[in-house]
Amino acid sequence: MSTPQRSQALALLPDKGLPELLFLLLHGAGADAAQMRPLAQALRAQYPQAAVVSINGPEGFDQTPGSAESSKGQQWYSLQGASDDDHPERVAAALPGFVATVRAWAEQFDMAWERVALAGFSQGAVMALEAVQAEPQLAGRVLAFSGAYASPPAHAPDQVSLHILHGQRDPVLPYQDQVTAARRLVQLGADVTADVLPELGHELHAELIARAMEQLRTFVPARVWKAAMEAAKEQKLD
Repeated sequence: MSTPQRSQALALLPDKGLPELLFLLLHGAGADAAQMRPLAQALRAQYPQAAVVSINGPEGFDQTPGSAESSKGQQWYSLQGASDDDHPERVAAALPGFVATVRAWAEQFDMAWERVALAGFSQGAVMALEAVQAEPQLAGRVLAFSGAYASPPAHAPDQVSLHILHGQRDPVLPYQDQVTAARRLVQLGADVTADVLPELGHELHAELIARAMEQLRTFVPARVWKAAMEAAKEQKLD
């Protein structure tokens, strides 16, 4: 597998020793790795032994061809001429390359998939959510800021903790869709939290980041509870 290009990423690494966790940060359409810097800094403060890598999307932003903005920023897939009908197909087409990128970074740091977390904003959140739906043992956690599913989830991602974070006044991707998806995932047996904060729009807001840090500190994945229960059962039998 090819080594990911560090020139296309913003990376914060431990001051000493090897990383114990890997956070891959995924920006929104039309932005770049620098958009995720506030989240990267919060993660670095909370997890000093983690590698925090914000990566650029593989394509130049093409939402408004011919304008000055079209030459700025990156995207994970094109939204030019997109509709609700073809959005899932566009995401599906982008997933193989995205999955390969995630696995390449995990290999670069010799990191087991359970210790990899994906944190995306907007289009980056779409990619993170859909990637763990489509690819088993890719990442152990997902932080989805102001995102959405391309298609309603049909199953719970195996051994993945999902943290959905959204502003109630988001005019781009309405929070109601994510709440519906979270409820569906709970019914399917997924590990999921959903935080919707009032007065916030479509932004990687400091309050959403703070809530994400709290979820990372306090939420215990089901697989950890299961392992603890099995260990307790074995001790009792002994």
